[in-house]
Amino acid sequence: MTTASSTTIDTTVDEDVHPLDDPIRQSLRGVHAHFARWSGRIGGYQPDVAGHIGHPAVMRDEDWADLAALVGPSTEVAVRGPGHEPPQGWETLGSFGLVQMDGTDLVVEPDPDLAVLGTADVPEILDLVARTRPGPYLLRTVEMGTYLGIRVDGRLVAMAGERLHPPGWTEISAVCTDAEFRGRGFGARLVRAVGAGIRARGEIPFLHASAANTTAIRLYENLGFALRKRSVLTRVRTPAERPMVCR
Repeated sequence: MTTASSTTIDTTVDEDVHPLDDPIRQSLRGVHAHFARWSGRIGGYQPDVAGHIGHPAVMRDEDWADLAALVGPSTEVAVRGPGHEPPQGWETLGSFGLVQMDGTDLVVEPDPDLAVLGTADVPEILDLVARTRPGPYLLRTVEMGTYLGIRVDGRLVAMAGERLHPPGWTEISAVCTDAEFRGRGFGARLVRAVGAGIRARGEIPFLHASAANTTAIRLYENLGFALRKRSVLTRVRTPAERPMVCR
């Protein structure tokens, strides 16, 4: 009996799985391998980069144990897909619907007037995220890809960028605009510009949105995105004690 280790690397390549059906682990095995932490079949990003956890579609008992070992005790994480039933000792906190959208037909447009955001801009980025709540954003999330912003009188008021990066695809994420500046088309402008950079690499944009965020989904559809898949995210909390895993 040994304790599950985050240094165990899953090198399995699921060739029969579409990259967008397992985008987190596909990213962590490829472009984002330098951010990866593994425990068995469970993959995660370094804690200050992103909180995303990748896992098999069907979770076995050892997968739940590996997940708890990777993130630590009494930690909230999200598992993707329907029908997950955590073992005894876990707490289920709630779930919400998620849509995945394919940007094959996204109308893109380079925009050299936008600001390229980097590590020096992180305090402003986190301040904008706190005001607009586009989704989780951490100290090093900016390192996941190209982030673009719009400044008004020197103040960062809107941004969007790249997050997950499975083979052949790049996710557009953190699309947000300060409430004072909405209605000016900043979101659409940013999505088109980020998409242009993705297309220039020969890749296809995609994105995720809460199923309840009908306003954002309508915007994305107007820009050329199409619904690819509906899913669900379930928030769970790991047990208070670190598990022991039999191998």
